[in-house]
Amino acid sequence: MKLSNKLQKLPTQFFASLVQKVNAAIAEGRDVINLGQGNPDRPTPPHVIKAMQEAAADPQTHKYSPFRGIQELKEAAANFYKREYNVDIDPNTEVAIIGGSKIALVELPMAVLNPGDTMLLPDPGYPDYLSGVVIGDVHFDTMPLLEENDFLPDYDVLSEAEKERAKLMYLNYPNNPTGGTATLEFFENTVQLAKENDIAVIHDFAYGALGFDGERPPSFLQAAGAKEVGVELYTLSKTYNMAGWRIGFAVGNADIIEAINLVQDHLFCSVFPGIQYAAAAALNGDQHCVEEQRAIYENRRNVFMNEARRIGWDVKAPSGSFFAWLKVPEGYTSEAFADLLLNKANVAVAAGNGFGEYGEGYIRVGLLVSEERLLEAIGRIEKLELFKGETASITK
Repeated sequence: MKLSNKLQKLPTQFFASLVQKVNAAIAEGRDVINLGQGNPDRPTPPHVIKAMQEAAADPQTHKYSPFRGIQELKEAAANFYKREYNVDIDPNTEVAIIGGSKIALVELPMAVLNPGDTMLLPDPGYPDYLSGVVIGDVHFDTMPLLEENDFLPDYDVLSEAEKERAKLMYLNYPNNPTGGTATLEFFENTVQLAKENDIAVIHDFAYGALGFDGERPPSFLQAAGAKEVGVELYTLSKTYNMAGWRIGFAVGNADIIEAINLVQDHLFCSVFPGIQYAAAAALNGDQHCVEEQRAIYENRRNVFMNEARRIGWDVKAPSGSFFAWLKVPEGYTSEAFADLLLNKANVAVAAGNGFGEYGEGYIRVGLLVSEERLLEAIGRIEKLELFKGETASITK
């Protein structure tokens, strides 16, 4: 039996092919330092695990979850946004519980657009945004994220036709893959653009807890009028090292929240209640673990950037997320350089072209191994003698 036309149109899963390359190298007995992944390497905080253990032992959690999630988690999400961002959220109408933010990112075009409609996507961007394009049977235009503009889209370069066509926009700050961050002023400009052109905004806030150099990444919902035009997606995967738990939520515009909930009424029966209670414990509990983790990523960033500059690699430090977005040496494509590092240095990175046309010329490095392994990775790359000269050791 053949796959449906829609499934045949789905893009090749970029990360799946990367994992295959890395696993093949490991199977050969090679000691690969995997900097290509986006999988947090540290454990879930103990108090969250304890909450899960207690919830899993309660027979009441063994039943179906309410279709739209447990009230405790919706209230925890609202409390979290009030405490962390001073944003008021109605837990009954402005929160949707989702099994990880990827689900909402892929299903939203189907939920709020009609076939043939157009959305705006960042380029480079998270590859699975394109899955939503296919599943929603919609079109897309891209917004280039350029280093000279701090990896923010320049709305002034959007044509009138592009703004008129667009009915939905995706943004993601701190950004995957560039590590760029947004300002509240940028989000305010986004709200203005959205209102003037009737564009719904989806802000993917997956790395919201990870800002560096004393700067706290703002929430899109902190911009005046943001709830009138859009929603923000928050996942516990990065903030609380709960990637495998698959739990997150959307907050914001009540109409878009209702669209997410309606789609999920037909696709899912929510998430295992035990996971939801654990997520509520994470959001409501002591947040020391979040700051501790942010500091670890910042230290890793500084170590890696200093060493890269020491060997003559012209790199710009990310201002958020746990990724670094690095230019490849002259004469290499992104994929050729990534293959070289894997084959000659046993260092795995993600080729930038896998994130879009404007990702060509870069690689993405995940700061998801110890400082010792990051130092070793740069040491291995140094032996390839790809970079000339040395620069001073600085942290940003």
